[in-house]
Amino acid sequence: MSGLGSTRTGIRLIGGGGHGLVVAHTAGLAGLQVEGFYDDNPRAACGVKLGLPWLGVVGDGAGSASPVILAIGDLAARRRVLDQGLAKHVFAGVWWCDHALVAHARARIGAGVLLGVQSVVQACAAVGDHAIINSGAIVEHECKVGENSHIAPGAVLGGNVCVGRDTLVGLGARVLPGVKIGSGCVVGAGAVVTRDVPDLAVVVGVPGRVLIARTV
Repeated sequence: MSGLGSTRTGIRLIGGGGHGLVVAHTAGLAGLQVEGFYDDNPRAACGVKLGLPWLGVVGDGAGSASPVILAIGDLAARRRVLDQGLAKHVFAGVWWCDHALVAHARARIGAGVLLGVQSVVQACAAVGDHAIINSGAIVEHECKVGENSHIAPGAVLGGNVCVGRDTLVGLGARVLPGVKIGSGCVVGAGAVVTRDVPDLAVVVGVPGRVLIARTV
């Protein structure tokens, strides 16, 4: 299914790099026209590889006449954009998914969320505003994914997992049922997380272990 907080068929991207390519592809599957992108680099990938028009720097997105979706993959950069206040002007009520499955009416999907191709959100799960559930990722029943977090391609959250805000769960990682992961964390690609993880931790390995503690 797909949806926008508007009847328009066109969208614009904030960010024109690699993640922008993914967002543009997903939009096309949903039958939406990508009108162009805002990026501080006018030669970003969406322009060079897709031929999309450059519409100005990131800050110019606040004046967009069309719905705008955050198409930046780096979580720190996404947070900077959100904290600049652009979200309240252009992202509220904007979300869609296509070739993805939201498996239950009681699953809650926030504003500005990207559900990638073949991603799954199961019964009674909650996905916070501006999060990314990327291609092939699975969010099982009763999970909670915090604002601006990224569940990377192929990652799986077992039932009743809680992920804080601004956290990356890396490619192909597995988080066992009931585990709580804090805010500002990074779970490395392929890691298997078997126990709770504190805020600002980096987790790697099988089973997952805290490698370092991040600083803000």
